[in-house]
Parts: sequence; C-alpha cells; structure tokens
Amino acid sequence: MGGSCTQRRPAGRRQVLFPFLLPLFYPALCEQIRYSIPEELAKGSVVGNLAKDLGLSVLDVSARKLRVSAEKLLFNVDAESGDLLVKDRIDREQICKERRRCELQLEAVVENPLNIFHVIVVVEDINDHAPQFDKKEIHLEIFESVSSGTRISLDPATDPDINTNSVKDYQLSPNPYFSLMVRVNSDGSKYPELSLEKPLDREKQRSHSLILTALDGGGPPRSATAQIEISVKDTNDNPPVFSKDEYRISISENLPPGSSVLLLTATDQDEGANAEIHYYFRSTAQSTRHMFSLDEKTGMIKNNQSLDFEDIERYTMEVEAKDGGGLSTQCKVIIDILDENDNSPEIIITSLSDEILEGSLPGMVVALFKTRDRDSGGNGEVTCHIGRDVPFKIYSSSNNYYKLVTDGALDREQTLEYSVTITATDRGKPPLSSSTTITLHITDINDNAPVFHQTSYVVHVAENNPPGTSIAQVSASDPDLGPNGHVSYSILASDLEPRALSSYVSVSAQSGVVFAQRAFDHEQLRAFELTLQARDHGSPALSANVSLRVLVGDLNDNAPRVLYPALGPDGSALFDTVPRAAQPGYLVTKVVAVDADSGHNAWLSYHVLQASEPGLFSVGLRTGEVRTARALGDRDAARQRLLVAVRDGGQPPLSATATLLLVFADSLQEALPDLSDHSEPTDPQAELQFYLVVALALISVLFLLAVILAVALHLRHSSSPAAWGCFQPGVCVKSGPVVPPNYSEGTLPYSYNLCVAHTGKTEFNFLRCSDPLHSTQDIVCGDSPGALIPLQSGNDLTSHPETQTPQAPPNTDWRFSQAQRPGTSGSQNGDETGTWPNNQFDTEMLQAMILASASEAADGSSTLGGSAGTMGLSARYGPQFTLQHVPDYRQNVYIPGSNATLTNAAGKRDGKAPAGGNGNKKKSGKKEKK
Repeated sequence: MGGSCTQRRPAGRRQVLFPFLLPLFYPALCEQIRYSIPEELAKGSVVGNLAKDLGLSVLDVSARKLRVSAEKLLFNVDAESGDLLVKDRIDREQICKERRRCELQLEAVVENPLNIFHVIVVVEDINDHAPQFDKKEIHLEIFESVSSGTRISLDPATDPDINTNSVKDYQLSPNPYFSLMVRVNSDGSKYPELSLEKPLDREKQRSHSLILTALDGGGPPRSATAQIEISVKDTNDNPPVFSKDEYRISISENLPPGSSVLLLTATDQDEGANAEIHYYFRSTAQSTRHMFSLDEKTGMIKNNQSLDFEDIERYTMEVEAKDGGGLSTQCKVIIDILDENDNSPEIIITSLSDEILEGSLPGMVVALFKTRDRDSGGNGEVTCHIGRDVPFKIYSSSNNYYKLVTDGALDREQTLEYSVTITATDRGKPPLSSSTTITLHITDINDNAPVFHQTSYVVHVAENNPPGTSIAQVSASDPDLGPNGHVSYSILASDLEPRALSSYVSVSAQSGVVFAQRAFDHEQLRAFELTLQARDHGSPALSANVSLRVLVGDLNDNAPRVLYPALGPDGSALFDTVPRAAQPGYLVTKVVAVDADSGHNAWLSYHVLQASEPGLFSVGLRTGEVRTARALGDRDAARQRLLVAVRDGGQPPLSATATLLLVFADSLQEALPDLSDHSEPTDPQAELQFYLVVALALISVLFLLAVILAVALHLRHSSSPAAWGCFQPGVCVKSGPVVPPNYSEGTLPYSYNLCVAHTGKTEFNFLRCSDPLHSTQDIVCGDSPGALIPLQSGNDLTSHPETQTPQAPPNTDWRFSQAQRPGTSGSQNGDETGTWPNNQFDTEMLQAMILASASEAADGSSTLGGSAGTMGLSARYGPQFTLQHVPDYRQNVYIPGSNATLTNAAGKRDGKAPAGGNGNKKKSGKKEKK
C-alpha cells in the first residue's frame, strides 16, 4: 500500500503510481495525502496540486466544490487550478512548540458525491532563531583557596530551532586562569563549563572578565554572547591585631553614665567577613561588666552607672577581638577613678509644722532639719541659707542641725502660704549645693470684718412689681476662711414703720438678694431706705452695715380724672351759656383734669372727641380751654354738646372723657325757656316698654317655629343646612324704635343713650363714628346739626383707662407748704388769653362757687361736693365727697410752660370776673337725665 499512495516530497517532486487507476481505486487504496513544506513560506505559495492528487479535473474543482478544513485554517484551495495554497504565516516554533515532528492535519471535502480526504502537511524547520542566554551578565564568586582543575557549570544558551539549527558549540575568550569545557548530555544537549587552570590570588587580581559565545548549526550559523564576571573571594588567613597590648586610662568619678570611656581598635588584613571584628569581655569580674559596657562592633567602652571613688578606685578588664573567620586576639584594659567633689549636700527635714496661726509672735520654731555630705574634708563641710523675702530665718545647731523660726508678722489674707527654699552648699572646688522647698500654710483667725462692694446702694424699682420679685442684691466679702469668711445678711433698720417693714421687703441671708414682699405704689411710696448688715460666723463675729435706698418709679397706672365739668347730685349735667354774639376765640369754659401719676405720665392733653356742630368749638391742647372757633350761624342749633377726651403722656396712654353742654343765649333767663321747650315729650320709657314686649313676643314665636321645624327634620333623618338658613343669628328683625347698645371704641370707652322724641318729631340722631382716636386727632365722631346726646351719670366724668390697670389707693397725705403745690394740668391764670363769661347774677354766683371750690382743693381743707362734680359747691349739696377720698395730684402734675397752681387760679378769681362776660352754669332739666 505504500507504493500506491501519492505523496508531496520536500524537494517538490511527486510520484503518482497507477494514474490511470486512481479515479476508480483511490478511495479504497489510500486515505491520506502528505505534503512537506518549510516554515515561514510566503502567503500564496503553492503547497501542491490537491485536485490532481485527488484525481479531479480542473472542472471538478469548482463543480464538486473542492475545499479544505482544519481547526486552524492556514491553507486554502485555488478554485481555478486546484492548488493547495498557503493562506497565513506558518511558524513552526509557535505551532508545534518543542515537538520535533510538526505535522498539520487537513481535511479535503468534495461534493456530488460527498467525500472527505485526509491531508497531512509536514512543516520543516529553518534556522530563523539565534541562540539566547537567560542572563546577559553572569556573576561568579570563587574563593582564592580553590584548587586547579575545579569545574564551574554555566547556564546553557537556548535555541527554539531543532536539529542542526539548534545550539551546536560554545567559545570562551582567551585568559590564563580559565578554559571552556562543553558537556554533552544523553539527549544531545550541550552545557558549557569553566575549568580553573591555576590557583587564584585575591591580593594580585580581585576579579576576572570573560566572554562566552554560543553558536548554532545553521548556514550561516547564528550566535549569542554573555559577559562572565568572576570575583575572587578572600580566605581568612590573617588574625586581628590590637594597636596596644595594654590600655591604661584615668577618668573622673563625675563622669555621667553612658559616657564614652575608651575606644579599642583592632585591624585585620582580610576583607569581607574575615575582616569584620567583634569585641567581647573576657576574664572580667561581674561587677566590672555591670559598671561598663563594650560595643561588640565598634569596641567602644562606656560606663553604665555613676562612678564613685569612695567605692572602687580601679577597674581591670580583658577584651578579645575576633574576626568573621574565627581568628582572635586579646588585650588588657586598666581604668583608674579620680576623686572629685561629686556629692552634693543633702537636706533632711526632721520636723515640720503643718499649720501656723497668723499673728504668731517672732521666734516661733516652725521646722527642724539637718544636712549631710558624702564627701570628706572640705568637700563635706556644709553651710545653709534661705531667701530674704520671707519672714523666717535659720539658726545653726550642733551636728549639722538647723532650726527655722519666724522673723516677722504673718497675715493669711496677704499670703496664704509661704514656700521657703533652703539651700545647702559645701566647700569643695568647685562648690556643690542642693536645695529643698517646704510649704508653710498659714491658719486663719477672724481678724477681718465683712466689706461691702459698694459704700451705698441705690436701686430703681418700677411700681406694680409682682410680689416676691428680687429688686436688688448686696454683696459683701470677707477675706477670712471657713466660718470666719461666711457672710450672712439681714435688715438692721429702715425708715419704714417696723411693723410694716416685713410686709414691704425681705433679704436672703445667704445671697444678699432683696425681695419685694408686695407691689409698690409710686403714688403712696416713692422712696424708702434700708440699713443692711453683713455678719460673719467667726467667734467673736464681725459685721458691717450699708445703706440701700429704693426709689419706686412711676408707671402710667392712673387715668386722668376730670374735676370740671361735673354732674349734679341727681345725675343731671350742668350747662354753660355762650353769648350769641361771641366772636372766634371767645373763652367759653375750661376742662379741669388731674392725673395721680408723675412726669410724662401726668402730662395731659385735651382733644375734641365729638361735637354736635364740628368746627364750632376748639379745645386747647395743653390748657383745656374751650373757645369758639367761629361765630354762631343762623343754622346752628342753640344747644350744643361737646365731648372732650383727656389723655395723659404715658406709654400706653390712658384717657378720660368730659361732656360739655353749651347753650347759646344772651342771658340765663333766655336759656331756661329753650331748655323747657324740649321737656314735654311723651314718656319714652312707656313707649320703649311697648316695643320690648312686641319684640319679645315675636322672638318667642320664631323660637317655637324653629323648634318645631328642627323636630320635623330630625324625624325625617335630614341634615340639610338649608332648612336652618332662616334661623341663623345673622337674621335682622326690624321693629319700632329700640334702644341701641352702649358703644365702646379703642381705649376710651363711653356710652351713648338713644332718646326717642315725642309727636313724631325726631330731636336726636344716631352718631356716625369715624376711625379710632389718635394722638393728633381732635374729632372722631360727627353728627348733623342739632344732634344732642346727653351723658349717662357716672360714665362721662369717670376715668376710662386705656389699659386694665387697677387704680392705686389714694394718698391721704396732703400736708405740703404753699410753695410746694404745683397746679393741676388743667389750671390756668384768669388773665390768660380769653375771658370767662360774666353776664348775669347766676353766672357770677356759679363762678364764685367754682373758684371757691378750686381754692378749697388747693388748700386741702374743703370738700368736693356733689359726689363727683360741682367743684366744691358744699353749701348747695353737702359734704358727701371729701378730699381724703381724692389722691394728691399736686405733686405729680407737670405742665409745660406754666407754673400756675389751683391756689393761684383761685386767688386771681376771688373778685370780679373779666369784663368779657361770663358763661352761666346751670343744670339741665329732667330731659337731660339718663
């Protein structure tokens, strides 16, 4: 069968046996076709004519789709010629690695009919790689004691080629000491070896450099080189040598531990480890080894401990030097210790007083101590001394004992303790000294009284303070210690009544905080003074006093009070007459008000709050004078009502209102018929009751209907809110005339009563109110001409504070001199701009009574008659309201630009009134009542 198969020869020749029988018998005779090619053929090179070797014609190549397949396809078939071509680079070393036979398995496939043929391509090696050493430089170390003929193996070179193309031979550069030997193993591999021709001498030549070359068997051959560096190692043939056989030195006993004493040096002619010398103690006492240390590497001797001549005068030791090869030598070292003054004196405290009372007498012994020096002779003689800035001194005793005694006054408050430094010095050269410090504590005695931080205290407290509030704190210090310095506080005296003192203030015994036991009232108590005592707990106890003055500051807690105009005892309002021909600026009347507060809180201002005829009258901002702003017109009503607001200067301000009823008439007789014309209306009370009954009946009917409707809706389980729409509280029911509710706005509450006229004639109209009153407004409500709203008794002439501040209790102490009585904020001299009206006898009588009442108020002895309002008409109404029920306003009122008082005003009006006429004051009729 071997002669029946066609094969591809390496030389490119091919034999085909029995070509005429191949198409019929090839599949049965042979299944493999073999080709042989060299590696690294170029792409497209022809391996062989596969179609012809398979017995296929050129037409069958394409018709039967001849092709090859492999795991890694490196070949393909030419579709026209049927040649097997190289498709990719073929590297035998990469494909077959280290295998000596490199065969590639292919499968040729044809169709119609389908058949598969096996093809083997043998890849032959070419010399495409040069030999290579693993290391370009080879370092070798050889002892100089190595004998001749010694072989040293070297790493071989490698070549990926095989057979003759692999490494074939080695060459070595010529030198007198080494030759090259090549060893061949059983597998044919070759290894280089160095052979020593003659002994090496390190002292003559320390190193050798050689070049090793590897050659392969290719044509032409390829080669590689490596550098061989040979270092000759030393042999330990020389022992160490000391510079001296015996070393003798002297050192001071004051040499500090760790100091260098002696450096031993030994030399060795060898190198490397043979020249590395180590030093060791040999035949040396343990005490010496503890005292000194020897560095093994450097040979340095150091002292481990302090040297003392009194203990040992000389140290002897032996030291051995050994090299790395084990050779050694010895030397002797003698160290002499020199005596020095190396011991400082010692101070030993034998007795010490822990505490010393301040004030102790000089000469008291506080400590005993002694000194000691280990040196002898002059080095052991010791003297002691202490500093000069302490009240102590030293007395010498026998056997180096000393006493420390006091030498001055001791005050613990100045110095709590003393640090006394005792220094002992010997007589050596140079002298040595040592010192020790003892602390002496001074014990306290009660020799210092408490001292307040201030000579006196003044505190300001606002009135109406909450009870229990701390208003001040006094503090005293006592430099003593313990109970001697523990201070407690108490109230020693006061300008208040002793029984009332505890209800005003108290002081904390521990902290010195002063507490207010009650709310202060500036109008009752403006200032008081306390004497506080600070007392320590020493024995005997010491104390100190200090004064504390408490000033009660004023708050705006009192609203202005209107003194004029006032209401009569039956609640009727007075009226003032104004001449019909009064010109603008005519002084009609004057609103007189006082405020119990002080300063700006009592600075009153007057404003028009409401007027029947706006613009007809004006009020002085600070004087309260009511003057005509224009002449009376034909359409102006004869009777006018003026509501005046009195506001103080506090923050927030408080205010009160006063109602003035003014009648334009030339005489009192002319004013009375005008008042009586309006006194005959039907009784409004009966008509009001009728309307109330009708309204009550109507509300009852509506309530009954609402209840019935609610029950019906509940039974139907309905919750629709629309069914209740007509019963909401917003529904307004209109009926006949009703009484409107009281009206209150801002911080000036006042009430208005609606009066219904008789016979269908409406005399009064509802007010139209504007914005709340501000500080710069004079009028807040306006009305049509002729509108008149009478006052309710007890409302218009009483105070209306803007804040809910309780009224302070009145001060009944009115006993002041005439020069100390300032006027009220409403007072004014009678000769100021404008005149008081003076027309008829009744007017003169009323004016005299008013001035008399003002004079009584100024003197503090008369009464204010008429409950609240007729300015001292005590003869007419009787003493129902006395001055002991009225606070003292004269001390609190401040009137800018005026120093007038009620007394002065009364004095200027004790005679005739000014010539400009006088307004008549009368009570209005019953229809003016509420």
